[in-house]
Amino acid sequence: MIIKRFLPLRLVAALWIALALCLTAAGPARAESIAVQRASLQSDGSGWALDARFEFELNSNLEDAVNKGIPLYFTTDFELSRPRWYWFDEQPVSVSQSIRLSFQPLTREYRVSTGGLQLGFASLNEALAVIKHVTSWHVIDRNQVHPGETYTASVRMQLDIALMPKPFQIDAVNNRDWNLASDWKRFTFTVTERAK
Repeated sequence: MIIKRFLPLRLVAALWIALALCLTAAGPARAESIAVQRASLQSDGSGWALDARFEFELNSNLEDAVNKGIPLYFTTDFELSRPRWYWFDEQPVSVSQSIRLSFQPLTREYRVSTGGLQLGFASLNEALAVIKHVTSWHVIDRNQVHPGETYTASVRMQLDIALMPKPFQIDAVNNRDWNLASDWKRFTFTVTERAK
């Protein structure tokens, strides 16, 4: 009688242990992400330019999409803000820049384009190296900030699904393989003098 009473408890305990082992072996589920390795502002003559380094890898689904001719868009956002005790935070700057990554099957070439500039690369890794390094992007005009003031600069990068062709936008919303984004990286920026 005692054995029959404890048998279900042992079975339940064994199931819990088996479930815990399966979850531990599978590891935690996580979305792919972009890491902001560094970010800084440099005077560029008419204001300040952003230099930033990002680190990420394309998962197999994103890499396959590019190789099938689906362009990917990576958008870098930059914001500058300053807290005010008497009102909402001042936000003199909020800008975005998108970079398009595509593959041309006829030439077997990866292309990175932004604005009117387009560069070709023999490999996906070479093309991604350019996307991961934002350099000399003019983000602040000198008349947008005040000398002596300290601001909070924020930068992030994300795979911009909204710029993709409509049929792929619908699929991307429901598929977490298309989730690729960084958190905001924040750093202080003190205007010591006007850019010259």
